Amino acid sequence: MFNQKNNKKKKEVIAYIHTHWDREWYQEYEVFRLRLIRVIDNVLEMLLNDKIPSFYLDGQVSALLDYLELRPEKEDLIRMLVGQKKLFIGPFYCLVDEFLTDGICFRKNIEIGLKIAREFGCKNYIAYLADTFGHSQNIPEILKEYGIDKAVVWRGCGDLPSEFIFNGVNTVNLVRGYFMDIFSAEKSIEEKADFLKSNLDKIAEKSGDTLLLPIGADHLGVPEDISEQIEAVNLLLDDYEIKLGSLFEYFDKVKFKHKHNDELRDNSKTFILQGSYSSRMDLKQLNTLCSYKLDLADKLQYNFGSNYDNAIEYAYRLLLQNQAHDSICGCSKDNVHEENIIRYKKILQIADTIFNEITYNQPEDLSISFKNADKYKILTAERTVVDSETEQVISKRKGFPKELLYNTDKIPVTEDYTTIYTVIKEFNKDDSESDLHADDTNIFNSNIRLEIEDGKLNIYDKAKCYKNFIEFVRCNDKGDSYNFGPVKNDNYEYAQIKSAKVILDGKLRMTLRIKTSFFNVDVSIDKRSKLINMKFKWLNLLTNKLWQVKFNFPKSVTEVHSEDMNLLIKRKFDSEYDIRENLPTQRGLEVKTNTAPMQRFAWTQGCGFITSGLTEYEVKQNSLLITLLRSTGIISNPKNPARTTPAGPPIETPALQQLGENSAEISFGFFPIKDWANYVEAVYPQTILF
Repeated sequence: MFNQKNNKKKKEVIAYIHTHWDREWYQEYEVFRLRLIRVIDNVLEMLLNDKIPSFYLDGQVSALLDYLELRPEKEDLIRMLVGQKKLFIGPFYCLVDEFLTDGICFRKNIEIGLKIAREFGCKNYIAYLADTFGHSQNIPEILKEYGIDKAVVWRGCGDLPSEFIFNGVNTVNLVRGYFMDIFSAEKSIEEKADFLKSNLDKIAEKSGDTLLLPIGADHLGVPEDISEQIEAVNLLLDDYEIKLGSLFEYFDKVKFKHKHNDELRDNSKTFILQGSYSSRMDLKQLNTLCSYKLDLADKLQYNFGSNYDNAIEYAYRLLLQNQAHDSICGCSKDNVHEENIIRYKKILQIADTIFNEITYNQPEDLSISFKNADKYKILTAERTVVDSETEQVISKRKGFPKELLYNTDKIPVTEDYTTIYTVIKEFNKDDSESDLHADDTNIFNSNIRLEIEDGKLNIYDKAKCYKNFIEFVRCNDKGDSYNFGPVKNDNYEYAQIKSAKVILDGKLRMTLRIKTSFFNVDVSIDKRSKLINMKFKWLNLLTNKLWQVKFNFPKSVTEVHSEDMNLLIKRKFDSEYDIRENLPTQRGLEVKTNTAPMQRFAWTQGCGFITSGLTEYEVKQNSLLITLLRSTGIISNPKNPARTTPAGPPIETPALQQLGENSAEISFGFFPIKDWANYVEAVYPQTILF
């Protein structure tokens, strides 16, 4: 490989052929699947006839299964090509987003993906994460649990070299991204060579003597003459020699020296599309609920020796399909997200039925327990008859008793349709008097208090008072599903408190309903609990708005701990940074923000927040803001002030505005960070009690 003009050795470029396959995005799943059939039919034919040496199927087996469901006659051929190391599959079931997926689901993704890939004869794996919107620092440790020691990333890498060690895993940074469709373009060979030289020069700046070049793009097939094109381009390249190969070949040739032990969310070189953390909050809330309930059902069936394994795996596959980045990130067509919601409903049906079928004939106090850090427990259960001395009713509905509905020896009849009460009761009761009190200006117990004073919400942690601690704010959003679009010099609207009254008065729980100019907020406190719970419910009639709860602290917020993959991570912030003063003007840039993803938990300055599927927080001076809703109406707005080039098609998505009824929930309290898991369990209980 010498340049005959100057007898200089050309750098070797290993090119791998791939397609990036979003199961659904700007087209619905079934529409894309029919395209997948055409793409894979062609790829298999080219592999069989040695027109290309290998093909990388995007690291996810779901695309393979989607194909075989309509092309079952191709299974033997696929097995042969996988065995010959011409077709590379796995290790994931689906390419899920890393920040909106918890550690339990991410492990299930690998377990299901590896099981299927191994059934097809695949033995070698690379964690291929080329298009996820940034990368969690906890992913490498999970990969190592499954013996996966290689990874490929792109977004969020900043100025990292082509090869680095990411928290102990040898990782390749696709410097110019995975998107290289030049060989499919209607351009001359000379134009293609010029384009490739420009990109290879940039890759070479971050690489050693061997370069990696992806060939492929979103939903893209392989040109029939790809080998001939590469041969022709090589004659025109003075410094590079492109050779078709595989990712594994590249990993074997290069050295990994540079170490990086933090998350990958640097958007100085690539978009990480951080507005997707809060796009379509209804999906985020359903995702969190489904993930929690499905894990609980799995633990329950394991503890009781029941056989629901196939049903649970089926439900996890549905959940993982919804966690693909264009799905859970909320940046697809409205029709796509309607299908997501149907999948979520199916998952809840399965999880709830498993719970009910296992527990219907157990002692009536078998239930999920709630606890605070003092291990004081309040039990929640459903009853047809209530013991008014020991139980407090918190809601009721009409339905059939579980012992009739889930017993296959019985069927419910009309006369059995009755009132079902949801009650709470003390577990391990200590006979102490209730410490609860609520009136039109206060709600408190012996640990924590909320006070309404002069239209402000003050919080008392024991004797310490946080004045004007909670505010409800909203502002304009000229963005899209990918990025919040701030408006320069925009003035925040602040909700005004209109009235307050007690709506639940009991010995175990009290609730104060606060009516504001934005929405109603139901504030609840349990006996002896250290947490305050806030439930928001409102009819949204406004478009292009960002709604947040603002928590005001005595000092500037410079550090936040939050949950990531069921572990705790720490992020540093410049509390004085103002996004509106830093909007990009040059092409190809995405604004830096002070927002970050969270899963269920965030903590700063002694206060912890547990949310029910609210997955974004923002730091602003001495405040931490949690997003309730971000409503926009387009997948990618060409005029988004936060991003100077498009991130997707400008397809209008009216449902993205989330007009109509909306709800959200946040619990918070003051406790040491070391106790965070206990407080998350207070909202997401894990223990099954008799």
